[in-house]
Amino acid sequence: MDFIRIDFIIIITFCIKGNIMTSFELFNHISEELDQVEEQLINNVQSDLSILENASTHLVKAGGKRLRPAFALLSAKIFSPSVQDVIPLATALELIHMASLVHDDVIDNSSLRRGRETVKSAWGNRMSIYAGNFVFARAILLAESYHRSDIVDVLADASMRICEGEIQQMVSCYDTQQGLKDYLHRIERKTALLIAVSCQLGAMVMNAETREITALKRYGYYLGMAFQITDDILDFTASEEVLGKPVGSDIRQGVITLPSIYAIKFDQRGQELKTLLASPESCAERAEEIIDIIISSDGIEYAYQVTKKYADLAIRQLQFLPDVSVRKALADMACFISGRDF
Repeated sequence: MDFIRIDFIIIITFCIKGNIMTSFELFNHISEELDQVEEQLINNVQSDLSILENASTHLVKAGGKRLRPAFALLSAKIFSPSVQDVIPLATALELIHMASLVHDDVIDNSSLRRGRETVKSAWGNRMSIYAGNFVFARAILLAESYHRSDIVDVLADASMRICEGEIQQMVSCYDTQQGLKDYLHRIERKTALLIAVSCQLGAMVMNAETREITALKRYGYYLGMAFQITDDILDFTASEEVLGKPVGSDIRQGVITLPSIYAIKFDQRGQELKTLLASPESCAERAEEIIDIIISSDGIEYAYQVTKKYADLAIRQLQFLPDVSVRKALADMACFISGRDF
């Protein structure tokens, strides 16, 4: 297994623990625009069918970090203080993300998300699938309003690859033979891709230069990788109140993440862990024991260092962008995501 070499460096001075900004402070540049996105999310899930509107509205009101619209807006603001033209795109990106979540909850049989009852739990599987499809279709309509085939092409390609990533995760459950490259490829499609596309499209709408669009796309990709690895760490280390869902959900569903892969390879109880993770029964009945083995290994620390490495790579892409105040907000965002605890 070719594990990433980690250079133990300080990413940048404002990343030092204790100086990382909150997500609310990071959004100061775009707070008004995000309020408009929130309004547009509600407007775009309205339907003549009350049950469909109620299910879709429930999904919107469950909240979330709204990172994808935030990245699109921040990327656009690199090039202009006025980003009203990006509001429909930012809304579409969040709708696509939400559609994927409601479908995920059906596949994973999840009853809680962000501490609230899922659409699947409240309305059942069939209604969840239809609500997810409805929300996704609304997103495509918003994207089409730009009358730009390049924007639609980017979103369509990303949507297909996100589906592939989810399927890869589904078929790889309980597969303890998978290595680091398999894991990274999976989370690239599952999470990093849509964040990369959010940054890319924000710049595209503002007609940025090709080099700048590429830099923002790469920034989003690296940050998306950091975000998902941190999510996978928190599944072991956070509380249920923080996660909004049971701790160890990945283990119970047989999802093999980076801390597990590392522990299997390098911990003295690696072979025992491998046997446990390969068994659906053990994952369901002995999840806490499995979690204890992984936490006692160096898998969590290793995963954090990989996260920091990706955050560093993201920050390096910012040198190719105009030196404006929003660029520092993007750098702060990289530090926040790699060090967050929720």
